[in-house]
Amino acid sequence: MKRYGSVIGVRPEHIAEYKRVHAAVWPEVLRQIERSNIRNYSIYLKEPENLMFAYFEYHGTDYAADMAAMAADEKTQEWWKVCSPMQAPFETRRPGEWWAQMEEVFHTE
Repeated sequence: MKRYGSVIGVRPEHIAEYKRVHAAVWPEVLRQIERSNIRNYSIYLKEPENLMFAYFEYHGTDYAADMAAMAADEKTQEWWKVCSPMQAPFETRRPGEWWAQMEEVFHTE
């Protein structure tokens, strides 16, 4: 298992809508997350900075293939079309990233 953390901004005028849609994530999207070997997925919001932090645990053996399968899923693509306009990605993110990946610097069990 590998832990992942990432960060993105959320547009202030979309915070209420972002919370609303995430209170009822589409079942097809949740199934694809599970099929892509992601577990313990959480998103946190920090206001007034409008910063979102995501955490998940990857339990698969081929992260690139699992993420490609997620990106190819039609329902997930529809979900992203709903959510992406509400987000404000960092200019400093790496090429190919939407959510900026973070380095884990501490963990305890």
